[in-house]
Amino acid sequence: MAASPADARAWWSRPGLEVRDGRLLVAGRDAEELARRHGTPIYVYDLTRIGEQATALRTALESAGLRGLVRLALKAQREPALLASVRQTSPWVGVDVCSPGELAWALEHGWPPAEISYTGTNLSERDLDAILEAGVHLNVDLLSQLDRVGRRAPGTVVGLRVNPRIGASYEGGGHTKYSGERAGKFGVLAEQLPEALEVAARRSLSIDTLHFHVGDGYLDDGLPVFEESVRRAAAMLETLLAAGCPIREVNTGGGLGVPRRAGDAPLDLARWAAILAEHLGPFDVTVATEPGDFLTKECGVLLTEVVSLEERDGVLFAGVDTGWNQACERFVYGDPFEVVLCRSAGAEPARPVTIAGHINEGDDLFAEDHPMPALREGDVVAILGAGSYNASMWSEHCLRPPAGALAFAERA
Repeated sequence: MAASPADARAWWSRPGLEVRDGRLLVAGRDAEELARRHGTPIYVYDLTRIGEQATALRTALESAGLRGLVRLALKAQREPALLASVRQTSPWVGVDVCSPGELAWALEHGWPPAEISYTGTNLSERDLDAILEAGVHLNVDLLSQLDRVGRRAPGTVVGLRVNPRIGASYEGGGHTKYSGERAGKFGVLAEQLPEALEVAARRSLSIDTLHFHVGDGYLDDGLPVFEESVRRAAAMLETLLAAGCPIREVNTGGGLGVPRRAGDAPLDLARWAAILAEHLGPFDVTVATEPGDFLTKECGVLLTEVVSLEERDGVLFAGVDTGWNQACERFVYGDPFEVVLCRSAGAEPARPVTIAGHINEGDDLFAEDHPMPALREGDVVAILGAGSYNASMWSEHCLRPPAGALAFAERA
């Protein structure tokens, strides 16, 4: 059935997330009906979307002439059904972990040590107990940590996470939480490479991977900044190669974005891969990427019920039966959520609404002054783009339990 003109207004619609006869469909299923049948709050995952995104990344890298490697950043999404689907439908996707708990989770859910990379920070001796015993590849991001690994396990092959002092983000500019001109907690700086090489030689460590993570949801307008970060990383790669390091992989981290607001266009993956090919292709290394958002953000929505409607000082508040402890991306990172009325997803907005959660904190808000159709108590709304960094960051704040989850391997 073709979409009506009203249905076509939804900027976020795509296969797996559609408006049909005015109603929101997730993985081909009526979102409100799912909520009524299974209760709220509940995450609904369209697992097909992850495979589509992973394949798009691999295809872009291969089309650019690169030996590409895709890993899932486990901190973004660890739902068991989702991981099982990745192992079954995209077995060539590896996983990147950042804690002993994530390492154990990845092993438990089907990834062998050879397909797991560990990229963490501020490693304790307890961390190293688990990492070294598991035998996974470790990317080290501090000189002191490089020395600690060498003391514990001389002769180990490790990766070195570097900081190019520039990063591309959704908001623009050249600074992210991971890399920028201001001093940050991650990565060895270019001027520290001689010391890193000295530590590695003294501790009989071999550096076989250059890792840099410089992105935070960037789209096409962030690609010039991303290119500069790759150029700087390539210069550091040359330094390591000149020193005799057997570099076999350059891990370009994650941070690739997906559209979040009306007017956003999907990231041009061909252009992204061309940047990597230009600066890293001549070195004949495997070029890896380990996104969380790009792979999983669009696969999930959070369905929640409107339990209260009240106007105060001209602001209409819609209170819902979920809170930031179950979906914290806006609360923690300030990232925007798109909120959709499931029974009338394609309708014209009636007025701005502030969507408020049920956690006893003043900034437990999912959207402010968000244009929406007329709401009523008992409505089900969908928080879109909730597939990453939400369920995986659940907390017990106010002793509210985690949201439920439904996962669909096929679209109806």
